Amino acid sequence: MPSQSRIVPPHGPPGCVGLDRFNSLAQDDTVAALLSCCGSRRWAERIAAHRPYPDLESLAAASDEACYDLTPAELDEALAQESASPPPLAGARGLGTLAAHTALRAAHAEYERRFRHVFVICLDSCPDGELLDHVLSGIRTRLGNAPDEERAVTAEELRRLARGRLARLAACLP
Repeated sequence: MPSQSRIVPPHGPPGCVGLDRFNSLAQDDTVAALLSCCGSRRWAERIAAHRPYPDLESLAAASDEACYDLTPAELDEALAQESASPPPLAGARGLGTLAAHTALRAAHAEYERRFRHVFVICLDSCPDGELLDHVLSGIRTRLGNAPDEERAVTAEELRRLARGRLARLAACLP
């Protein structure tokens, strides 16, 4: 699923409570919140169990390590929680946009048929005006991957998505 996740600076936008709140949530609440970042229950429980985190960098490092340790079944669990129907991409307007979105839907269907899971890609540093091109290019390229190669690429993209989502969560918890 294309997902636009922007890394939030360590202090977050005004009004964010931040990492202190994340560190003080009840265990069940933390796991529930973390499952919105990565759909693997073991990943979420592992991140929650190692609190408190002194800073966002430590939290991100723990997330990375937990992602690297996902078993194939846990990766499948996380991918199953990703949306199968990607949202419209922000900034994707203008001549040819409808045709590009039609091509993207077809590419997603082919990707899911070939690899048996949704397409995930992290768009953290991609400018809004380039999102559609980036996703189309990425999915076309990755459709040429062998299944084992694509599994590794997918795991890395999921790690990057989880990292960005977690940064936003920890920076902006109410």
